[in-house]
Amino acid sequence: MNSALDDDGDEGANVFSPQRIRARLAAGQFSVAAFRDTLAWGRERLFSLFHDGASAETLVFARAHLVDEVLAAVWAKFLPDDPPDLALVAVGGYGRGELLPHSDIDILLLHQNDALNLHRSALEQITAFGWDIGLEVGQSVRTIEDCVLEAEKDITVITNLLEARRLAGDPRLVNEMQAALTPDRLWPVRAFFEAKKAEQAARYRKYDDTGYKLEPNVKESPGGLRDIHTVAWVARRHFGSGTLSELRERGFLTKQECDELFAGQDFLWRVRFALHMITGRREDRLLFDHQIKVGELFGYIDNDRNRGVEQFMQLYYRTIKSLSCLNDLLLQLFEEAILDGGVPAPVVPLNSRFQQRGNYIEAVDDDVFRRTPWALLEIFNLLQTHPRLDGIRAQTLRMILRDRKLLDDSVRRDVRARSIFIELFREGRGLTRNLRRMNRYGVLGAYLPAFGTIVGLMQYDLFHTLTVDEHVLYVVRNTRRFVMQRFADELPFAHEVMKRLPKPELLYLGALFHDMAKGRGGDHSELGSDEARTFCLEHGLSHADAELVAWLVRQHLMMSLTAQKQDVTDPQVIATFASKVEDRHRLDYLFLLTCADIRATNPALWNSWRESLLTELYNSTARALERGLSNPLREEELIAEVKAEALALLSDQAVSRESVAAVWSQFDADYFLRHSPEELAWHLPELLQVSESSMPLVLVKTLPERGTSVFIYTYDRDHLFGLSTGVLARLGLNILDARLHTTRDGHVLDTYVVAETDNRPIDASVRSPEITEQLRKVLSDPETSTVSVNRRTPHRLKHFDTPTRVHFRQDTAGRRTLLELVAADQPGLLSMIGRIFAKRGILVDAAKIATIGERAEDVFYITDRLDRPITDERLLDELREVITRTLNRPEADT
Repeated sequence: MNSALDDDGDEGANVFSPQRIRARLAAGQFSVAAFRDTLAWGRERLFSLFHDGASAETLVFARAHLVDEVLAAVWAKFLPDDPPDLALVAVGGYGRGELLPHSDIDILLLHQNDALNLHRSALEQITAFGWDIGLEVGQSVRTIEDCVLEAEKDITVITNLLEARRLAGDPRLVNEMQAALTPDRLWPVRAFFEAKKAEQAARYRKYDDTGYKLEPNVKESPGGLRDIHTVAWVARRHFGSGTLSELRERGFLTKQECDELFAGQDFLWRVRFALHMITGRREDRLLFDHQIKVGELFGYIDNDRNRGVEQFMQLYYRTIKSLSCLNDLLLQLFEEAILDGGVPAPVVPLNSRFQQRGNYIEAVDDDVFRRTPWALLEIFNLLQTHPRLDGIRAQTLRMILRDRKLLDDSVRRDVRARSIFIELFREGRGLTRNLRRMNRYGVLGAYLPAFGTIVGLMQYDLFHTLTVDEHVLYVVRNTRRFVMQRFADELPFAHEVMKRLPKPELLYLGALFHDMAKGRGGDHSELGSDEARTFCLEHGLSHADAELVAWLVRQHLMMSLTAQKQDVTDPQVIATFASKVEDRHRLDYLFLLTCADIRATNPALWNSWRESLLTELYNSTARALERGLSNPLREEELIAEVKAEALALLSDQAVSRESVAAVWSQFDADYFLRHSPEELAWHLPELLQVSESSMPLVLVKTLPERGTSVFIYTYDRDHLFGLSTGVLARLGLNILDARLHTTRDGHVLDTYVVAETDNRPIDASVRSPEITEQLRKVLSDPETSTVSVNRRTPHRLKHFDTPTRVHFRQDTAGRRTLLELVAADQPGLLSMIGRIFAKRGILVDAAKIATIGERAEDVFYITDRLDRPITDERLLDELREVITRTLNRPEADT
């Protein structure tokens, strides 16, 4: 146990001295109440020590020490004679002497001969007493032979037993168990090391190989405490070493690295301690619910640029980045010592500065980066052009961490550095892997200080699922996947577009710079655009290429916003978008960057519907550009094409042209403009045979490029939008899009694109009967005017305060009023909006639905009852006030 807990230590240590703990228990005559009071007193004292700034080491060891004394006293209470052949042993993290307020307390009851049967009653009393005093322990009961058998089969068992520590009972038994588990008897060092590396790799995969998600697990995520444990376990198995400090003594860590390792461990321990303290339970996940509270406990407050929670989380992400580097370094040093037996592998020269040793690259001497700092970039270029190399040798990695500060302005101006860096993007192959390495080892942020400012930067919302630097590198990764044949099936259309790019490196650079100016205040697109242009010109790109990259950065949100918030079936919207894009060349680049960006921002946002919107916008814009901006395609031409394609799809069915003309004559032009030929071909046969008695007609189908659509054909009636959306919300469906049409003979044709709550595609074969039944039941009842959505707001949404904002504008054709709504997402939101519209005689022509994390960002195309735009400012102000009041207080009268 830590010496900080001796009687002559600090105040915190004195509180947990054995004498004081035993005195408290004795004063209460070792009763249940005495034990409970002692544990409660210890917990409150630990919390006070945390608030007073005590080191995390003091806190975790003190908690373990308190539990040690309590368990030893319980043992003595029921087994006062301390019989032989029985021992109480701490294992796992508790065996290391590390406990947080609600950590697992894992103990092993070790027994031999007939001791278990002789003392069964006392042992059962010990177990029951532990529960009575509120000490929940995880207990296993084994002989030494049991331990050996289980440890042989399972790497986790041998790992837990490696850290075994006697608490009470027969010390001989514990010594014999430890002797039976040595590497010469089972799990030799080499096998143990390989198993631990495989275990870490599997754990990383569980977290998608990144610790930079916005709700990380402090213990298990890459870069978390488990990485430190892994190093310690291997060290213990190889050296018999009990502490990380011994790694420095054995030359595996420098003093600076050792200090960094302990500082990182202390920080993560304090974060985990804070989580246990504020939740009152074992909690290792830094969920949104807890991040603000933990940040406040660490003293972070909001400033002009970033919220306190964002500053705290940036420190967290930078800490795990540093620990990940040390984990890489130590595991590779262990690999050299354990797997290679300390015998250097043969050397193959690569150039005058670097050589290959085994499967790793290394510098030829210790001063390479000091003599030629630009070689800090060259080493990654060599890794890129030699893909069979597994990485950087540990000693050279240590040099990189030591010398990366040499990448100053003079190096950034060096033509050799600039040439090497831009070559990474021109080469393409291995770009993502090596940019990630450069970021992990601090080289990318050192060469590009603007990138350094976004390392670990998070945005406190549910929309962005990664830190900004990780998001940027994921966007680069996504652009690279467009090139690769093995990923062609992910986005086949994007793969085809990518083939047309004359210079893919310009797309990669646009991806790198698109969010690099975040967190500085101002428009990050404009700031990033200027920086991208300067970078490109300084790195030898032509003015035309530099302008393209700068334009991509400046406009990287334009295509997604157009698809999300505007009617991409409107020829005027297409004409306006095409005029901003100007040519097919830019359109190709922008489309690919947009797809890569959305998929890297929040994977749940990407679905077949969103893909179809972007593809439709791309194709319509490409066509407009080909015809020339002065010669836009007329509505009549578009409608004729859609009808012809729909009929062609029905060519194998006996469809009367006269009956088709009769049905379609009742529909307005917007119906044909807003639906694909495939959708028309789906609707038409059903509409041709629908009868008055079979209405409302409800169809559900998943179209390959559109997602799952719910189509409703029925008589027009009040509250239809609110009723339909209410039913869908009650069924737990997300509405992604709504297209609403009234026919000339008083019917409605409403189409909703839907997905499951988490945006997963719907299994229409399973959900279709339920959706159809519920919609028909509600819509056929003339007495039903509202639908109650009895779904609770998800807990994580309650933690965000999104003020309701309502803006109005008129569409380009002057036919409709656009209502843009930003509000907190909540179940039944569209249904509430529908009730407000119905009470005020407002018709919904279409709706663009977007849920951005915790925010709903929806656009409604509305008219009055006579299909006219609403232009009366007084009416619009009243509508804004009612929507705001209702959504801020859902129980308010609409």
